Amino acid sequence: MSKEITSRSEDYSKWYNDIVKKAELADHSAVRGCMVIKPTGFAIWENMQKQLDKMFKDTGHVNAYFPLFVPKSLFEAEEKNAEGFAKECAVVTHYRLKTNPDDKSKLIVDPAAKLEEELIVRPTSEAIIWNTYRDWINSYRDLPLLINQWANVVRWEMRTRMFLRTAEFLWQEGHTAHATKDEAIEEAKRMQDVYAKFAEEYMAMPVIRGVKSESERFAGADDTYTIEALMQDGKALQAGTSHFLGQNFAKAFEVKFTDSDQKEKYVWATSWGVSTRLIGGLIMTHSDDQGLVIPPKLAPTQVVIVPIPKPGEEIDEVANKIIAGLKEKGISVKYDQDPKKRPGFKFAEHEMKGIPVRIGIGKRDLEKGVVEVARRDTKEKESIAVDGVVNHVEQLLEDIQNNLFQRALDYRNAHITSVDTFDEFKKVLEEKGGFISAHWDGTEETEDKIKKETKATIRCIPNDAKAEDGKCVFSGKPSKRRVLFAKAY
Repeated sequence: MSKEITSRSEDYSKWYNDIVKKAELADHSAVRGCMVIKPTGFAIWENMQKQLDKMFKDTGHVNAYFPLFVPKSLFEAEEKNAEGFAKECAVVTHYRLKTNPDDKSKLIVDPAAKLEEELIVRPTSEAIIWNTYRDWINSYRDLPLLINQWANVVRWEMRTRMFLRTAEFLWQEGHTAHATKDEAIEEAKRMQDVYAKFAEEYMAMPVIRGVKSESERFAGADDTYTIEALMQDGKALQAGTSHFLGQNFAKAFEVKFTDSDQKEKYVWATSWGVSTRLIGGLIMTHSDDQGLVIPPKLAPTQVVIVPIPKPGEEIDEVANKIIAGLKEKGISVKYDQDPKKRPGFKFAEHEMKGIPVRIGIGKRDLEKGVVEVARRDTKEKESIAVDGVVNHVEQLLEDIQNNLFQRALDYRNAHITSVDTFDEFKKVLEEKGGFISAHWDGTEETEDKIKKETKATIRCIPNDAKAEDGKCVFSGKPSKRRVLFAKAY
């Protein structure tokens, strides 16, 4: 079976799909718009989940689980949130099937089993969670309530792409309650920082931290804090969001507490989440025309050992010694002893799957006391003494992690362009892509017109945006600072 994939320059979208399929990350399913996450893809998600879960717990959060189904009346309680997700909702109306009397081999919905109230399959869990929090929160002593859940959600997307946008996806969603507005805002910003640290230190994916414009913020939020990454095709990816919900859900669900001053008050809320779309971001940030590239910190297998041309007593002895040394250092390693595949095929296969380091062990090299070490990111190879290979690989994995981040950062920085006219705006968008730093008059009307004409949206108002008097790139009206526009996934 050919392992060749479409090049990025030929067809970026097909290149992406080829990697997802041929690196065995996911596959299409019998359900339109849904995917099957294969073991390699799921192992990457498990590594992401493991690290994020630790970061959540280190900041005081605990895990819980809430129902998949949300009664329609609860879903409607917070109007902005309900309106924002209404078009993407899957709805359960019946709870039973029965045999078709006209065709015993078929099943039909039993009309007698209609639910008294329709159930929404969760597109997000604010409604069911805040209805529960009403019973959990009574006093200021119950606050802050810092809860996260790992779950699946359903958003009925019409145009889907594996990992980036599917009808069902996996994610985590944090939902917290606080006694004061300042505490809630601090929490929302803290989680933005957690996401940014994870993206940069583990995914090796540089991000810009910022706040969304009013039209781009989460439905039901007062403010949405985001991390925005740039993919190799010059499009942006919203990689994670954290929302300051104000008291909107507390008031919708009557979640109150008695404060230390004995006065009854509404709590303040946040929610925040990242999803399996991060795997799509990882693919598009680092991979190349030979296949997947995975940062070592998230790679299910960090090192693969390939015997040349096949296993043997002498080769096995050296391989097992290296494996033991790597495992002592907490490095995951696989010894590919498959007798049905030639070394060249194995090299191509492991390159396609993005394993960061490959060690080739052959008899001729062993006569010289060395093995061949190849790194996936640059494809460089070198001969390393057997006795020093474990320490070399440990350092090499760190070098690869740092190189991937720096390479992505250099690309991102080279694709942030400041413009002052709309003609410049359109030219950069068409010829170069990336983030466009431009003045905006702050109105939704202007934002809408730019989007309709160029398909570019305001990705964020950067946290570090400096005050700068100027004129809106579209309307010419006064502007106090620049924002970042881009086409996005």
